[in-house]
Amino acid sequence: MAGSLLYMVVINHLWPVKDRYANEDMIGWQLSILGTTYAVILGFMFYTEWTSFVAVQVNVQNEAGALQNLYYLSDGLPSMHTQLRAQAHAYAFAVLNNDWPDMAAGRLPEQSHAVNRQMWKSLMAVRATTTSESTAEDHALSQLAALTECRRIRVLQSMSRLPGIFWCVLVVGAALAMVSVGTFGSRVYWLHAFQVFSLTLLITLAMLAIADLNRPFQGWVHVENTAFQRAERNMHETEPAAPSG
Repeated sequence: MAGSLLYMVVINHLWPVKDRYANEDMIGWQLSILGTTYAVILGFMFYTEWTSFVAVQVNVQNEAGALQNLYYLSDGLPSMHTQLRAQAHAYAFAVLNNDWPDMAAGRLPEQSHAVNRQMWKSLMAVRATTTSESTAEDHALSQLAALTECRRIRVLQSMSRLPGIFWCVLVVGAALAMVSVGTFGSRVYWLHAFQVFSLTLLITLAMLAIADLNRPFQGWVHVENTAFQRAERNMHETEPAAPSG
């Protein structure tokens, strides 16, 4: 923003207003096309990043929901009841205390993957002896598959970034828009300064928002781990109360 205002001051000094606007009718349509094109690009990028951010939130909710469902389904598998419940708690602990800090730091989360593999081994070792156990095992495997898939998507979302060519388009477009408004605007000096300031502020805020949404588990606006906190709390609430002494 300071650079755009400085550019306006310098261009006004080197290229006086009366000389610049002598051929204004020849550039007006070009500035309109440039501004409209960049506005469409900026709006599309912002909408895409916000849509992706919401998709990340939904995926985290689905993962936490699958974990909670798997915990409840362990009641139908007496042979693995205690082990599956302990692993569900371990998974929630790993996500909250390892995965989220790792993703916030830009690292690949690994701890929950080890717990997930243990859960698969436990479920595959179940030998159902009744129809109810067979049904519970089938539903548990379905929920574990959903949990695993959601985790893979979460890891992918935490590491994916907007391609460099898109950032190039955004930055070059912003530079062209700011140079254009700094060169051609109102003939009134203070009004021209306000135009440069307001447009640069809007573009800066939009690009900052895009950059922040592009890192869904980092930055100021990020996906919280509330879904797993709630799942962990719900699982603890369903634990049988310890017998009183």
